[in-house]
Amino acid sequence: MLGEFKTFIMRGNMVDLAVGIVIGAAFTTVVGSFVSDILMPPVGLLLGKVDFANLFVTLGSGSFPTIAAAKAAGVPTLNYGLLINSIINLVIVGFAVFLVVKNVNRLRGPEPVAAPTTRECPACTSQIPLRARRCPHCTSEVAPR
Repeated sequence: MLGEFKTFIMRGNMVDLAVGIVIGAAFTTVVGSFVSDILMPPVGLLLGKVDFANLFVTLGSGSFPTIAAAKAAGVPTLNYGLLINSIINLVIVGFAVFLVVKNVNRLRGPEPVAAPTTRECPACTSQIPLRARRCPHCTSEVAPR
């Protein structure tokens, strides 16, 4: 059983999947940093000095300047600014994955066309095997290829 597990894990596609997950996690961290540290501050500045990371609604009583202050007071919050950041992260990561897949598919080229295994019967136009001497549909004799 341990040998079967080792064979399963060492298959090429499993190793590729593991590498893809690790690189994807690192890429997601970079994109998250890009969105929260580079992209959102100018957007917030353009929208009137809004810090999206601190956009929230308090579900309890009281008013708090930051999410951290509300959490320290034990008040539940709806953090819709963090949701906006996460949606932007998702769009950027999705677009980057789209570009990578599109370019990989372009580099691979078209799929090879499989050799035909059937041909058309000249009498009834049904599909028959290439090596057939008689059509199974109309029973007419056909020359083998």
